[in-house]
Amino acid sequence: MERITPVVLLVSLLIIFASVVNQTRANTCVDELDTCENCDQRCKAKHGPSSESKCDHSLVMPLCMCYYQCAEPLQTQTPLKICNGGAGLCSARCPENCCDTNCAQKFNGGHGFCSTLGNFNLCQCQYPC
Repeated sequence: MERITPVVLLVSLLIIFASVVNQTRANTCVDELDTCENCDQRCKAKHGPSSESKCDHSLVMPLCMCYYQCAEPLQTQTPLKICNGGAGLCSARCPENCCDTNCAQKFNGGHGFCSTLGNFNLCQCQYPC
């Protein structure tokens, strides 16, 4: 009888832990991003700085898996507002994909593009407000 109590306690804790893990993973989505080259950078550029990447070597060709927070469905049909921001200048050292990565790191859900204004090549960001 004395040994049953610790076993029951251990099983109860395992059940509680498993249910908490399932609740926290309920809104996690997965995106397959081709090869593992620059996996983390591409994942964060596409799904924001809170996304996590993992290179799955269980396949013949390693595959970049990107885990990110799924967007919860909107309660109303109101359109999503888009805000604009900046992330410096685009250049040969920081082309379009670098700009996109910088915007993803600076703004949650942000995407970037290079835009020429006069003699300047600006990195402009768009993100949900």
